Amino acid sequence: MAVKTANVTARIQPEIKEHAEAILERLGIPVSVFIDMTYRQVIMRDGVPFSLEIPHTLTTRDALSKAEFDTIMQTGLMQAKADESLTVEDAFSQLKAEI
Repeated sequence: MAVKTANVTARIQPEIKEHAEAILERLGIPVSVFIDMTYRQVIMRDGVPFSLEIPHTLTTRDALSKAEFDTIMQTGLMQAKADESLTVEDAFSQLKAEI
């Protein structure tokens, strides 16, 4: 007996879709299988199968004391002198990952 199937339609940003699908492809998991797995986990856990928390925001200069700011600046200076710097692209990638 053939198992009936249903369609799921979602609208997401193209870059999010492409990034996620590239990761799933590396894992060898078709998108439809991943969606099925996720739905099954929702059922098994009777809820969302991962934490839904608001991430910590980046600390702004206004939230730092003078000592904290000076420490960050001194660390940055030492990293620059030791040639431990990042490209602009890498720095923004790290910032985006933290947000």
